[in-house]
Amino acid sequence: MSTSMPTTCQKLRLGETYQGKQGFSYFQGIARETTGSQGICMHILRIPPGGRAKAHLHESHETAIYVLEGEAIMYWGEQLEHRMETNAGDLVYIPAGVPHLPINTGSVEAVAVIARTDPHEQESVRLLPELEDLVPQ
Repeated sequence: MSTSMPTTCQKLRLGETYQGKQGFSYFQGIARETTGSQGICMHILRIPPGGRAKAHLHESHETAIYVLEGEAIMYWGEQLEHRMETNAGDLVYIPAGVPHLPINTGSVEAVAVIARTDPHEQESVRLLPELEDLVPQ
């Protein structure tokens, strides 16, 4: 794919999904692979009740999340020592390089819009299996 900036506006519809390294399925959205974007990606994530990601971080890329529906908790920090509760209407910012692990603890599906400064989205994901056991199942 070209590394030059796209010159036309594009519209996408939610359809295909892909399996992220983090353990969730994402609806394919705006990314270098779909639109040629050079600095951002944006997609929809649906987490089923009880769904849990793998501990991970995004190297060199920031993440912004808007929770549309449901609730979840996110453990974050070098040893996942912090706990953040999120609900519909919350905006969440995750700095580049910060380990985190989200879990849907609710009884309904959690839905969020996720945007990152990584146009490839999965390229900067680094799994942290050594942190998995630090968060209760």
